Amino acid sequence: MNSSSSILKPDSWKVEKIAVIGPGIVGMPMAALLAHSKIKIGTEAPARVVVVQRNSPGSGWKVEAINNGRSVIGGIEPGLDEITASAVGEGLLTASHDYSDLSDADVVLVSVQTDKKELEPDYGPLFAALENLAKALKNRPPEKMPLIIFESTLAPTTMDTLIREHFRDYGLEEGRDILLGNSPNRVMPGRLIERIVKSDKLAGGLHPDTSGLIEKLYSHIVREGKIYKTNSLTAEIVKTLENAYRDVRIAFSSEIARYCDKHDIDFFRVRDAVNSCLSQVDKATSDPNAVPSGGMLVPMLGVGGHCLPKDGILLWWRRMGDAPAKSTSLILQSRLINDDSPVLTYKQASKYFNGLDGGQIALLGTAYRFNSEDTRNSPTLSLANFLREKGVKYIMHDPYVKADDQNILKFNQASNFTRDLDRAVEYADYIFLCTAHRDYMENAGKIVSAERLKGVMDACNMYDAELFEESGVKYTGIGRGRKKPDDEFIGFVYESFRKMEKGLANELSGLIDFYNENFVSDEYNKVEFNAVQKLAATCSTGCEIADPGVIERVPEYKGFKSRLVMSGKSQG
Repeated sequence: MNSSSSILKPDSWKVEKIAVIGPGIVGMPMAALLAHSKIKIGTEAPARVVVVQRNSPGSGWKVEAINNGRSVIGGIEPGLDEITASAVGEGLLTASHDYSDLSDADVVLVSVQTDKKELEPDYGPLFAALENLAKALKNRPPEKMPLIIFESTLAPTTMDTLIREHFRDYGLEEGRDILLGNSPNRVMPGRLIERIVKSDKLAGGLHPDTSGLIEKLYSHIVREGKIYKTNSLTAEIVKTLENAYRDVRIAFSSEIARYCDKHDIDFFRVRDAVNSCLSQVDKATSDPNAVPSGGMLVPMLGVGGHCLPKDGILLWWRRMGDAPAKSTSLILQSRLINDDSPVLTYKQASKYFNGLDGGQIALLGTAYRFNSEDTRNSPTLSLANFLREKGVKYIMHDPYVKADDQNILKFNQASNFTRDLDRAVEYADYIFLCTAHRDYMENAGKIVSAERLKGVMDACNMYDAELFEESGVKYTGIGRGRKKPDDEFIGFVYESFRKMEKGLANELSGLIDFYNENFVSDEYNKVEFNAVQKLAATCSTGCEIADPGVIERVPEYKGFKSRLVMSGKSQG
């Protein structure tokens, strides 16, 4: 077969069929938007989109749902139901269990969930799908060279090593039979369509032509964002870095909030003052449904979701054998800090309310994120597991999560879950606000006036203390101290943040050097720190990477030092 340079060029490319593997929170909105946009590349008729979903007990139902014009994503997702129904109605979007439907696709989007297992990637579901894809592409028409775009998050070097080699094992050579690219998603539950349309997007490839093809296709749906072309390794690093650094900033904010709670200091005054100094302000202090994007973020019950708990591990994966470097990593240290949050929140509430073990606790919000059904790595479930081990009575509630949710079943928590808010609060002595669902704002009166209620722990920055002034119900929350911070403390936190971000930059620089020295064989695929810095800054939830530099001292305030800054000093 001819080389890619003579077959696929943006100006002569022909796209008649687009396939999407995996209709999850990435694949479903991408498929709907691609079909709804009526993309015409080299043809007079708009490209047809087919979604392929394996016929598994837990997810097989999605094919029928899509073919009936329904989105398979729960929670509040503005616009998704409408465009799905429209695309199906016009015959441009279908779904199938049959992987042979991929054989004649011009483009294949891979949107299969990736995870971690201990300190390495868990690619089991991904490569199970890729095995079926490779078998299907063995039967492709001879004139077709499919472009395979990975929306899935990948550990750095995965594209050039594992994925390239996988297809080679099936006689499919990158640049001869197929083109491999990656455009890692930046979606967010509750705003899936908005984030695809408005967010900047990366277009990476193993071949220089690939990113241009991705740009041409995605420019039809990324209508308000910019598409940045780069190589695959850079895209892998940027994607995992964005979530890893967000995890670090949450951990840093949690360190400060824990000190504030111990000394009755208003954390949110500290946050707003420091973010103002950083010129990285947002609305999240006063709006529980705003997405935090400042330098300092908002510490809550814990860090959940699919991405943040794993992406720092993926970024570090190839270097995990370097024990000295690993021991001083801010990214890995942040995981430990954030994993402690659910239990520390319980202990904070127990101290404030003079004990919790004798009463019943209602955990409001089982999804990890507001207005979503997503329970992956939910800190509420972590807290529920802890309460069960302690023998504490509790009940979980969520208006969006289904009773047969896979993670509720995984942890055997179905008997402790309800979608009935009245049942959840009826016998509650204490309420933990775990997720800032819109429903809890609308039903604040019902929650506050629960008959047996003695205290509320606001672990998601939802309510205002004034709501409880006349109720007799004790109220506390993460970072809800009463004292105004002094200027010295604000200065300490600001200086600590600056040291922390420099330590993170030093760690990133070391990782980039490691990847370039051990996994890059040509100039095109080389990673530049400045390029990573620039591309990370395009993340809409904030990822301002500082310049590397020496950290000469660790700031201190009345004996308190940040663990992350101390780790960062070792990086300089």
